[in-house]
Amino acid sequence: MAKRERFQLDGRVSVHDSVQEMYEHIRRDGLTNVWDRFEPQEKIRCNFCLGGVSCQLCTNGPCRISDNVGAVLGVCGIDRNAMAMRDMLLRNVMGTATYTHHAYEAFRTLKATAQGKTPFTITDKDKLYTFAGQVKVDTSGSPEQVAIRLADFLIGELYRDYDEPGTMVEVFAPEPRKKLWRELAIYPAGVMHEIKDATASCLTNVDGDFVSLAKKGLRLGIACIYGAQIGLEMVQDILFGTPMPHEVQVDLGIMDPDYVNIVFNGHEPWIGVATILAARDPQLQAQAREAGAKGIRVTGSIECGQEVLQRFPIDDVFRGLTGNWLTIEPLLATGTVDVFAMDENCSPPWLAPYAEKYCVTLVCVSDLVRMPGVEKHLDYKPTEVAGQARELIRLGIENFKKRHGHITPRVPRKVQKAIAGFSTEAVLKALGGKLDPLVDVLKAGKIKGVVALVNCTTISTGPHDYMTVELAKELIRRNILIVSGGCGNHALEVAGLANLEAAEQAGEGLREICRSLNIPPVLSFGTCTDTGRISMLVTAVANHLGVDTSALPVAVTAPQYLEQKATIDGLFALAFGLYTHLSPTPPVTGGPDLVKLLTEDLEGITGGKVALGDDPVQAANGIEEHINKKRAALGI
Repeated sequence: MAKRERFQLDGRVSVHDSVQEMYEHIRRDGLTNVWDRFEPQEKIRCNFCLGGVSCQLCTNGPCRISDNVGAVLGVCGIDRNAMAMRDMLLRNVMGTATYTHHAYEAFRTLKATAQGKTPFTITDKDKLYTFAGQVKVDTSGSPEQVAIRLADFLIGELYRDYDEPGTMVEVFAPEPRKKLWRELAIYPAGVMHEIKDATASCLTNVDGDFVSLAKKGLRLGIACIYGAQIGLEMVQDILFGTPMPHEVQVDLGIMDPDYVNIVFNGHEPWIGVATILAARDPQLQAQAREAGAKGIRVTGSIECGQEVLQRFPIDDVFRGLTGNWLTIEPLLATGTVDVFAMDENCSPPWLAPYAEKYCVTLVCVSDLVRMPGVEKHLDYKPTEVAGQARELIRLGIENFKKRHGHITPRVPRKVQKAIAGFSTEAVLKALGGKLDPLVDVLKAGKIKGVVALVNCTTISTGPHDYMTVELAKELIRRNILIVSGGCGNHALEVAGLANLEAAEQAGEGLREICRSLNIPPVLSFGTCTDTGRISMLVTAVANHLGVDTSALPVAVTAPQYLEQKATIDGLFALAFGLYTHLSPTPPVTGGPDLVKLLTEDLEGITGGKVALGDDPVQAANGIEEHINKKRAALGI
């Protein structure tokens, strides 16, 4: 496996001018920041940890594997391959657990909404009935009655036992995959059981076989997609509307210091949507004006912002998306934020100094989130969310009185347009309701293939969003269409690759298709949870052609993945039979047999394989070669 490479960009920390400008402003203000904190850590990196051959799970350790001193096994006898895979499996348990937390919140929110206990409504009734029918939930009665039954069913699916196939997998997974998963003994139980079993397997002296641990990781990935992700996205569609393409605005330039600015940050949309609804109350807007503000605005940051961006138009209240998680510190430093409400994950733990310096009220709105110096907690509860949203607005108005006129704002001028809302339904609508036009242009070679870019963002391999943006440019130049989700999606939106003008940067064939369908070369599919939604599109294409998913000219890339939610998506892609490019190199290089399994042998087992590389051109070369190979096998 390749070693991690770190690209330099003329001293810049980000490819985005707005973030670069704010970084320089933060440094002048003397605040610690993620980029400057990276450098001293880089000097003390542990090569054992980078290779995955370090273990601290029991008191006989920490153990490390080193041929130089004859330490070829841990004290317990575990070898280097199992040590690295066990560590990777534990990481993926964390990612799956977080997705499952989101799913449970979605399902209980649907039920509470149907009972009239939230400010939300059942917006997409057609999807409610369609989805309920697909999973064999009784569709008789009112929408509210169906929604309650559906919510109970989905909660039950989380705990589906081993003796009966999960309905979600049976309904939404491709037939060839289900057959293969049964043959490989990786057909999953409910996601809660898979979390339990994977975690228990990582206990000291339980499972020391790296192949067994890898298979449990694949099971976990399948359970995560079908047990958590697909259900939660379908429920969010039912509640807030199925995404359809519409123009939005992104980047830090959307912030206006003369408004009371409530920013919601994290992965779940509940607090953000409730605050938007509350902020449309004329009485609350009047209170803001009485405090000297022009009004109340609500803005999204990272994934929960993207969830809303996919479904809500830009208007006088909802202003758009600021960016991904590395944009959080620069956002607070603009001196425009009154309340920063943090749910589920991706809220860095050292934000209190920013709140003090730039007069921001930090509020934890999930029971998962706590951080030093933050004492305001409004943990989300569906039945209380309307009041929680109004309390956030009250806090925002009070903060505005302290901030405005006392903190000098610094807002970058850049505002970027993007097209958001490309759900599976939206893609089918653009194609006239059937997949034949997409298949035809694939056969004609105008689009060589499709790549799902599902990504975080990290600075471990270079500047903020560099690898993501440059790889995307390389792919569309080669007539490869991108569907994107996660923090990488925010990167491409802010970089201007998700708007109609970006077609000019695409190859001739893709450019022609973009113009004829009036779409950008990067289709904004949403967040990291939309990996499940993307899998549904891939399944539809495979079923249409009558082939397995592994036969398609498609690939997955996570070119600047950060953490455990990204790695579990990667394991699912491998189980789904897809070529999966990762950058940076995951911490498994200390296990040569494990490396061989992931990068070579797995292709003959599931059809999927791991590809590595921190250089965007080389990564694009590998993806294009794979797509061309699949095209040749299909005879197109």
